[in-house]
Amino acid sequence: MQNWKDLYQEHATAVETKLPEIEWFDLWHNQVNFLTEEHPFSTPALFVSYRTIGIEDIGEKVQKVNLQVDFYLYYETFLDTFQGAYNQEEALEYLDTLTELHRCFHGSSGETYAEMSRTGLQPIDTGNAGNLYLTTFSCRVLDVSAAKEWDTAKPNDLKVEEFDLSS
Repeated sequence: MQNWKDLYQEHATAVETKLPEIEWFDLWHNQVNFLTEEHPFSTPALFVSYRTIGIEDIGEKVQKVNLQVDFYLYYETFLDTFQGAYNQEEALEYLDTLTELHRCFHGSSGETYAEMSRTGLQPIDTGNAGNLYLTTFSCRVLDVSAAKEWDTAKPNDLKVEEFDLSS
């Protein structure tokens, strides 16, 4: 991983291609608890945050990072989830999206991360009409962002000059 932006963009691309039901993907800034102050966003929305669990220096300013990735799925609805509700099927669609989120990332690896594994799932009370679930994953990241960048030579990049030693 060269930088955190690369990791975020790889996750955003995976969401865009594998979870088409997600209408908004963004970094988590507790947007759902400040709906009137935040920029409007459509739902279902998926927010992501990153935090380190452990870091190990492996030399040359490279670090092996155990990373926690939190996905916050927000689904705004006034539909009823109770058994027997006429609109229960539509109300429970966010649970299908939670399953698809798990399917998308559990066991995955990418260009910027490896061995993603779900480690938690919990509802979060928002105090409003939205459903908010936190799905937590862990993964490994090799952070080379502080490492020296070396120039690399390719075949035929180097030139050999001949000179006469007999003089």
